[in-house]
Amino acid sequence: MKAAVLYDINTPLQIEQFALPNIENDQVRVRLVASGVCHSDWHVIKGEWPFIPVPIILGHEGAGIVEEVGSAVNNVKVGDHVVLSWKRNCGLCEMCQVGYPNLCDVPADQRGHPHFPESDRQMDKFNGLGTFSTETIVPQDVVIPIDKEIPLPQAALVGCGVITGVGAALNTANVQPGKSVAVFGCGGVGLNVIQGAMIAGAEPIIAVDILDNKLELGQQFGATHTVNSSQVNPVEAIQELTDGQGVHYAFEAIGLVSDPFKQSILCTRKRGITVYVGHAPVNTPVDFDARILFLEKMVIGSFYGTCRPRVDFPRLLGLYKAGKLKLDELVTRVYPLEEVNQAFTALGKGEVARSVLDLT
Repeated sequence: MKAAVLYDINTPLQIEQFALPNIENDQVRVRLVASGVCHSDWHVIKGEWPFIPVPIILGHEGAGIVEEVGSAVNNVKVGDHVVLSWKRNCGLCEMCQVGYPNLCDVPADQRGHPHFPESDRQMDKFNGLGTFSTETIVPQDVVIPIDKEIPLPQAALVGCGVITGVGAALNTANVQPGKSVAVFGCGGVGLNVIQGAMIAGAEPIIAVDILDNKLELGQQFGATHTVNSSQVNPVEAIQELTDGQGVHYAFEAIGLVSDPFKQSILCTRKRGITVYVGHAPVNTPVDFDARILFLEKMVIGSFYGTCRPRVDFPRLLGLYKAGKLKLDELVTRVYPLEEVNQAFTALGKGEVARSVLDLT
């Protein structure tokens, strides 16, 4: 197998050859076909998430075909098309039992690491997946079977960016029809928040970004209004668009700097709900006057779109088949694995909604 390895922060990924160990009883070997290039991987590259060790095979947004299953595996079989979930769940803890498997404490699987040929030296995999590779071994609880009619590059995006954004709107915030929404950031996750708000029947849907090309994408995915926050005060602009009231729901989907975290609270109305979706660099401060919450405004984080992968992944792909969820339009560029660094350059410049690695 081939894989893209990050050996040190702020360095290009390198393509290496590896061998895979034998699978264990509860494991599945997947031939990966496609992997999304996600902002979370970029956080690791830039050293903004120091809790992720290097060297490591990056990638956590993958889809492929089952090649081998362990003797205890009962949810998939050889030949099935699957999407991988980067968050494991035990099914037994309090969070799993009350319907929040995204908050389960089970850590990423530390087995099945590939090793260098003719060597015992192993390589870690991001979130236990390492989808910037041609194959991976994972536990059965992260393998979600899907309809073979779904193109795998589009399906891969459901494994992180799509469910994170759409789920934040539909699951975390439970956006109601006819209510107003503002989305800060029109990257891969923000566009999916916009989609989720549109599916929920929100109006207006206000997209906020500093790049006009991103705001145009926001409109393609369902935004009714746009605000370029590099040119105007976004809070004032949103207040003006909502007759001075502010929006019912605001989503921070950038996760890079402090200001949008604060602005997304300031732009909501009384009892407005702000959802933090963007995964910020470690120790990102958010400084605001506590009194701005006194009018019963609420702030909540959204982790993995408050999703139940076995329920929500097929649900989203059903919406895609029905023409109600845009996945084709998300795939802006496709790169071979060997051009993974170019994909991150495009991400950093804001040129793409989502890049996908072709791993075939």
